Amino acid sequence: MRCGLVSILGRPNAGKSTLVNALTGEKVAIVTSKPQTTRTRIHGIVDVPARKGQHPAAQIVFVDTPGVHKPSTLLDKRMMQVVYDALESRDVVMVIVDASRRLELEPAAGSAPSKRVLKETSEDAFVFELVRKLDCPVFLLINKVDLVPREQLLPMITELSALHPFKEVLLISARKRDGLEPLLDKLIAYLPQRDRLFPKDQFTDQPERFLAAELIRERILMETGEEVPYASAVVIEQWEEPRAGTKAARAGKSGTAATEPKLPLTRIAAAIYCEREGQKAILIGKGGAKLKAIGSSARKEIEELLGTRVFLQLHIIVEPNWREQRGFLDTLDWRRQLEDLARKHESETDL
Repeated sequence: MRCGLVSILGRPNAGKSTLVNALTGEKVAIVTSKPQTTRTRIHGIVDVPARKGQHPAAQIVFVDTPGVHKPSTLLDKRMMQVVYDALESRDVVMVIVDASRRLELEPAAGSAPSKRVLKETSEDAFVFELVRKLDCPVFLLINKVDLVPREQLLPMITELSALHPFKEVLLISARKRDGLEPLLDKLIAYLPQRDRLFPKDQFTDQPERFLAAELIRERILMETGEEVPYASAVVIEQWEEPRAGTKAARAGKSGTAATEPKLPLTRIAAAIYCEREGQKAILIGKGGAKLKAIGSSARKEIEELLGTRVFLQLHIIVEPNWREQRGFLDTLDWRRQLEDLARKHESETDL
């Protein structure tokens, strides 16, 4: 079969996470209108059945990374390192651009006035600088084409195609799932022959704990404004799964029929970290209303993810300047969290 890693590269808000969710058919990555929503590397796994006369069976592992930006904090630098790492182990790279947002272009020095290049200080220039260093097939995806008049697309394709010798240029709308089948077909042709990297029917490599923490952070991003979303982090402190043998239904009172089947209960406790007391006050809200709204919305999303009822307990911790603390940033890595949990389990077993 064909199998490979496809890294997705783009500036913030280009639609990378929406694309991964649309391709997998699952909520693999959180999506908001705020830049730098994605902070880590996320794998979205798609198995494509063979199509007779067109392509063999394939497994495509899409790698969603933080939006390319110029770092200002240690957290930002960590996020950009995630991008660099993803570009080192890839078979294909897809550059995604937002069709509804104009590129920052300027006349090329020493060339005809009609020749234009990306403005050096723009995030788009940063993206294309990374692309120029690659020695693998690079696709260009022009996203959100449903938001742009058709007559504007041809000049846009011409303009963008002049910036790099892309192997393929495709028009898509990740939000509407338009153009995704042709994208998959094109990608398979560039993937190597290889055994699958993940078991069939697995759609991400992320554990449920991390997905739950991300769903909580998504609600923070959507419920708060200004600096609070970027100064917030979520850590799962306690995760109590339903005990084996939990009954799915309860008998009614004597003489009555059984009540509606009741799903088992997962208990989750999470800490929301922020950097200042003022941010904590915003997260709590008047009379605790904001924290309650965050918890209620996140709980519903987590219940859908787990297929159980969820008891979600949130509390807020002020950790000044956490975005510059190397040790604290290490604890946010879900792979590191799993290692710590495994060590804790081993020590408890030894006792």
